[in-house]
Amino acid sequence: MREIVTIQVGGFANFIGSHFWNFQDEMLGLAADPYGDPLFKTQSLNMDVLYRTGETPQGTLTYTPRLLSIDFQGSFGSMSLQGTLYNEGSSAPSEVVTWAGNISTHESEPQKKNLFLQSLYQEEQNVPLIDGINGGTKDSQNEIQDADIVNCLDKGVQFWTDFSKVHYHPQSLYEVNGLWLDAQAFDNYGIGRDVFTENLRGEEICNRLRFFVEECDRIQGFQFIVEDSGGFSPVASDFLECIADEYTNTPVLLYAVRGPGTHMNPRSRKQTVIRDLHDAVSFSRLSSFCKMIVPVGLPFLSRSKASTFLNIEDENPYHCSAVCAAALHSTSLPFCMEPLGPTADSSDASGAVDVNGIVQMLAGQSRQNMVAILDVAMPCPSLTGRQDEQSLLGNLQPLTPEVAEDVDDLQAVESMTVHGAIWSGHRASVSEVKKAIHGAYERAITRPMFCHLSVARCPLPIPLPFPSIFGNLVGQQGELLGSPILGSISRGSLDVHSIPMAARLRSSCAILPFLENRLGNLRKFGIERGSPGTELLRTWGFGKDEVEDIGETLSKMVKTVKPHSEISSDSD
Repeated sequence: MREIVTIQVGGFANFIGSHFWNFQDEMLGLAADPYGDPLFKTQSLNMDVLYRTGETPQGTLTYTPRLLSIDFQGSFGSMSLQGTLYNEGSSAPSEVVTWAGNISTHESEPQKKNLFLQSLYQEEQNVPLIDGINGGTKDSQNEIQDADIVNCLDKGVQFWTDFSKVHYHPQSLYEVNGLWLDAQAFDNYGIGRDVFTENLRGEEICNRLRFFVEECDRIQGFQFIVEDSGGFSPVASDFLECIADEYTNTPVLLYAVRGPGTHMNPRSRKQTVIRDLHDAVSFSRLSSFCKMIVPVGLPFLSRSKASTFLNIEDENPYHCSAVCAAALHSTSLPFCMEPLGPTADSSDASGAVDVNGIVQMLAGQSRQNMVAILDVAMPCPSLTGRQDEQSLLGNLQPLTPEVAEDVDDLQAVESMTVHGAIWSGHRASVSEVKKAIHGAYERAITRPMFCHLSVARCPLPIPLPFPSIFGNLVGQQGELLGSPILGSISRGSLDVHSIPMAARLRSSCAILPFLENRLGNLRKFGIERGSPGTELLRTWGFGKDEVEDIGETLSKMVKTVKPHSEISSDSD
């Protein structure tokens, strides 16, 4: 067994995670459905890599994500921190009195379940729900109900739990007590620097992680998703340091994600200094405790080439996180593939690799660059014909910000996953996809030094609570249509049931602008004589030596992808 423990820290990370686990849950449901698509009934994907089996105190068997989610107090919406499968524990205050001083109580009204969560509850109780009211079970009525649910979610998602259809273990959901939901105030490295160590929070978080790790037979790694745009970055850094100390030989694949609203132009020079120093410090600290880091989150996803066939609202985390989650689902598929012998071949999947394999492939070879770029084609175009094969490579567009375009890098290393690809109107076989991709690279003007290809026949299933972000050129099975569907601007889960996907992790010198911007801003605002951010960094707990160490870390990253660079972290 090659288990993965997933960790999600911060609001946008949990938005991504909610979509990610919805995809896994949908795949499990389709695999168990006797009338479901046979492509999902494959033995080539082992969901035990991501899930754990358990048992409630009442003896009921459970199958839940091997997950630790960390977020603000009050950010779990109407979801109980105990989940819905386990009834143990209580949120009632202790009867033991250890404090004789004044006590202030902060209490919020319980969140009401939206129509989608009501429908899940009624389904579990085996009571049909029609338009939010108990009623009959006619197909037409169920369709109306689904349409109402989709409309309800499209109009208003406040919490990531509002669209989650997954059961979680009580150890999975950690609410940071005393840290109430206020993302705007929790927006820089300094404000979150003591959160992990205060009130024994770090000890409790590590104990929860230990719960999941110790039941693994042979853990392959940690999949760590952190919202790094604010105060959760130092929380994650401290947590990663503990993981590095306790699980020295277990690789961490870190996704540093940013949601909408975090890229807004600062209103003053002071805010510019705070933001730029945060970005430099955050990235340097996070990268110090992982094997590979993947920055994710464009300033305006809707304007990017990655959204060519999508209709995205940039200010809506429900929308943007869905695209990121789809890409992460694709990059994680090879971790769940059953490894085959050197001569064996599967008709359903090929190219299994574990977390350590990806890390060594991208960060351990060639120039040993640990910062990877995430590209996505959503949906993946048809693989029929030479032009279309080329368009697949052209349609892979970065979700990583500040990336150079059209870079010819002879030392680039890539790992690509293609699943559910379409060939002449049908789902392509593994061999057809391999042939098409290899042919596309042979004809490409620039090509990487090495590319590992993973292929699966199962497409990305679109769960009911997925946002209506598909454009009117996307068909029911994710095929790209020759002409738009009239009267439809955005299409959702009732219109699009699955899509072919392609995603790629690559180590390339195209990441150089991202790295140089962070190093340059640290030097300008924090290292050079008379820098305006020196005192700010001191309040964040970084003296001159620590700041220079951060600069040296960033400088080494720049030199790794730009060997002839003369940049130094020291002031001129």
